[in-house]
Amino acid sequence: MPSSFDAIDVLAINSIRVLSIDAIEKAKSGHPGLPMGAAPMAYVLWRSFLQVDPSLPSWPNRDRFVLSPGHGSMLLYSLLHLSGYALSLDDLKAFRQIGSLTPGHPEFGLTPGVEATTGPLGQGAANAVGMAIAERYLSRYFNRPDAEIVNHHTYALVSDGDLMEGVAQEAASLAGQMKLGKLTYLYDSNDITLDGPTSLAFSVEDVSKRFESYGWHTIRVESGNTDLNAIHDALQTARSIKDRPSLILVKTTIGYGSPNKAGKSDAHGSPLGPEEAKLAKAQLNWTEKEPFSVPSAVKPKFQVIQDRGTELRNAWEQTLKRYRSNYPELAVQWDLCQSGKLPEGWLPDLNELSAPNSMATRKASGIALNAIADRVPWLLGGDADLSVSTNTALKNKGSFDGTTGQGRNIHYGVREHAMGAIANGIAYHGGLRTFTATFFCFSDYMKPSIRLAAMNHLPVTFVFTHDSIGVGEDGPTHQPVEHLAALRAMPNLIVARPADSRETGFFWELAVESQKTPVTLVLSRQNLPLIQGSSKDCLRGGYIVSREQSKPQIVLLATGSEVALALEVKKLLQSKNLDVRVVSMPSWGLFRQQSESYRSSILGPSSCFRTSIEAASPMGWKEWVGEQGIVIGIEQYGYSAPADEVYKKLGLAPAAIVDKILKSFPG
Repeated sequence: MPSSFDAIDVLAINSIRVLSIDAIEKAKSGHPGLPMGAAPMAYVLWRSFLQVDPSLPSWPNRDRFVLSPGHGSMLLYSLLHLSGYALSLDDLKAFRQIGSLTPGHPEFGLTPGVEATTGPLGQGAANAVGMAIAERYLSRYFNRPDAEIVNHHTYALVSDGDLMEGVAQEAASLAGQMKLGKLTYLYDSNDITLDGPTSLAFSVEDVSKRFESYGWHTIRVESGNTDLNAIHDALQTARSIKDRPSLILVKTTIGYGSPNKAGKSDAHGSPLGPEEAKLAKAQLNWTEKEPFSVPSAVKPKFQVIQDRGTELRNAWEQTLKRYRSNYPELAVQWDLCQSGKLPEGWLPDLNELSAPNSMATRKASGIALNAIADRVPWLLGGDADLSVSTNTALKNKGSFDGTTGQGRNIHYGVREHAMGAIANGIAYHGGLRTFTATFFCFSDYMKPSIRLAAMNHLPVTFVFTHDSIGVGEDGPTHQPVEHLAALRAMPNLIVARPADSRETGFFWELAVESQKTPVTLVLSRQNLPLIQGSSKDCLRGGYIVSREQSKPQIVLLATGSEVALALEVKKLLQSKNLDVRVVSMPSWGLFRQQSESYRSSILGPSSCFRTSIEAASPMGWKEWVGEQGIVIGIEQYGYSAPADEVYKKLGLAPAAIVDKILKSFPG
């Protein structure tokens, strides 16, 4: 690892800057300031330390690099191209265009070498914590003294904006608590945001001292645009720290090299413009006349990254070969977890786990989760200080220790926002299955992470308990109303609200098997009876749990705790000589995936009168009840009272529902 740099290194750094300028100018859109200012620290990391193999971007033991301020994406794209990843100059020229490999913010799974989709600021910083957790757990589980197959570092480049966001602060606090020594933040401290200098809103605190109070090791580099040796030494020191994560605060100038925009917010979010771009190139002593030109002299500097990575990967593959010979059973598990598969016999008999009498679905969830975790050693997760309420503690599995990597219960503390983003980071890393848990109302704190999990096909399981007004005495602050509608609106997200313990177990089976889709389990606090007709058909999203006697006149559609309520309503309607069908619809998304003929067979003929019953916002139910049907839900906040009283007050008692149906029933 060289500790001295020459003029060709400076030219290589300017190659990153100029490629970024050219791509942004061609797109007439983008953020040139960050790539121009942060290029030196990124270059030193990649050139001297980062252990990656551009010819095999998915090599499991690679270091992870996360660009948390995703708006500076051209920095990463330039690095990837110059380092030999499958990202061509034509790809750079297509920056921010439809169908390109270079979207405005990096997208995981699209561009080789992109480790995470970092849209909202702070998410990438938290994702990196999850990656470091994954490395620690996998190293403890798989490594053996004579064959170490997991040993890598996680780096995140973070910005002033990232470190203002609460999610990053929560994640950094937890990383310090866990003593994640293989985690390093490179902090691009340029004192500029889109609106102007950070002094407008972010100047009183001392960020280094804040991180020290979190338990981080901190280093400061004063001349981040010119002092390459200081950056190198700081990274070398950070890599040697074993008992703490490291923050390297690097003072930089945004838009470095631009005569009229450097150090100003003008360089943040808009192209330099043709004239200023020309002046910036002159200031950087750039002699190439054509845009997107890369001087041949810099290519050996970047070739080092490829050569080092290939050598390290080849050595690792030899270690893995020895590992397969010495530890064949562990090697089988390694292959399974790396491919996202599950061990043979992983699925317990979920029917046996179903309670013969009433049980809260949160409790049933805990039983199913623990039964599965006993058979899947790479399943771990945690909750926001609520395991006694969410029933998500993994029994006899220990608390996760960031130093040793032991334990499978991650104690996130009261940090829902970071919890979601860290879980995504664990999923981005690969090799593990993970879950989170909190009360359903607090899913509001997790929406950005849930959305990104769905967008990036991350199979994270989000457990939400206390799913409705059934929370009762805790009152409206804890009684979800609009939350189901919000989650149902997200593409590629399975939202499941099971009706009983049997459905709950089957949805855990679905969640653990999922490869490309996150799953949310929305579970009751209160006991629910075992539905006589419930079955694995719940995984089709909707199915009949109580059939009509001959031809349905009324079809009742319900989810969760309201399925049992619908069965009570059916009895009252039958007493009035009406033939009624009850349908459990735990997952609208899964139901939409079924054939039209199946959906029609469940919803009944168009002549029947459909009614939905759900203790939540009525939004969206018209899709299923049709124009002639009615939707019975909640369009206000709840009350602090026993659950039965709250249901009655909000018109969800059986008799009140029957009255509403009969007033609208055309028969």
